[in-house]
Amino acid sequence: MPLTVREQTNKTSSPEFFLMGFSSYQQSQSAFFAVFLLLYLLAVIGNILIITIISSDAHLHNPMYFFLINLAVLDICFTSCISPKILDILLSETESISYFGCMTQQFMLSSTLGTELILLAVMAFDRYVAICMPLHYPIIMCKKIYISLAVAVWLVGILNSTMLTGIILNLSFSETIILDHFFCEIPALLKASLSDTQLLKNVTLVEDFFFGIFCFFCIIISYIYIIASIVRIHSAEKKKKAFSTCASHLLVVTLYYVSTIYAYVLPSVARGSNGDKVASAFYAIISPVLNPMIYSLRNTDVKQAFFKILSRHIFPLIK
Repeated sequence: MPLTVREQTNKTSSPEFFLMGFSSYQQSQSAFFAVFLLLYLLAVIGNILIITIISSDAHLHNPMYFFLINLAVLDICFTSCISPKILDILLSETESISYFGCMTQQFMLSSTLGTELILLAVMAFDRYVAICMPLHYPIIMCKKIYISLAVAVWLVGILNSTMLTGIILNLSFSETIILDHFFCEIPALLKASLSDTQLLKNVTLVEDFFFGIFCFFCIIISYIYIIASIVRIHSAEKKKKAFSTCASHLLVVTLYYVSTIYAYVLPSVARGSNGDKVASAFYAIISPVLNPMIYSLRNTDVKQAFFKILSRHIFPLIK
């Protein structure tokens, strides 16, 4: 019989989910472990490096790089709430995760996912103001405003995740809860639940529209104006710098939104479980690795600040 969370708690002190995402690849567990460990280390080291570079260079203390620090922190939180458990599953070959662990993972995942989607829209707005209204930029994006925007972005993401987790906690599940996934997220939990999930589906539909479609639409509109303004710039050097700055953000947005919309917004009939897992792995594990690379390799200011750190702290030690 299906059990609610309260009934499960009364019956057993440790109800468990079973994450079966790797069950079809028993012969490749060691290879998967090496790959996921490498990706996790690259994501954490790369994003810490971005935070360190921006924090140590006064020339980068402006709204664009402030938001980039927030993006790096989100990417670290994002991959850290997923990757350690994946590595534990691959190393120990124990697919179980406690109910509390699953709910915590889902809360952290939903919170960081929603926050990052809004943050990318705010970063597009920042670029729109900087390029389309450069004379008003210091007023519109003053320190008080951009810090308030960042706080609001984090609060919206956390409050949205709190609401979703509250609904999930009232769902009913069987005593053996099997998820065809390698971490706990809403689409997989919806499939595993035995109770009526219409309320959760309706709520996720609304938040998918806001976080996915609406924010993406705002980014597209911003970049239509941005590209139109860049085309009108007469200086080839300024035009190149503007395109370079915006191209990094636009590439991150494209990679992140495409995989997220595929996993959350498209109807389940349009994709299979393997497609779900690939899309989820991309935005949760691969994207945090790519983001610092994209911003560092395509951004002249970041590269210059990085070489300054090397010349100031690393090269003297070598000598």
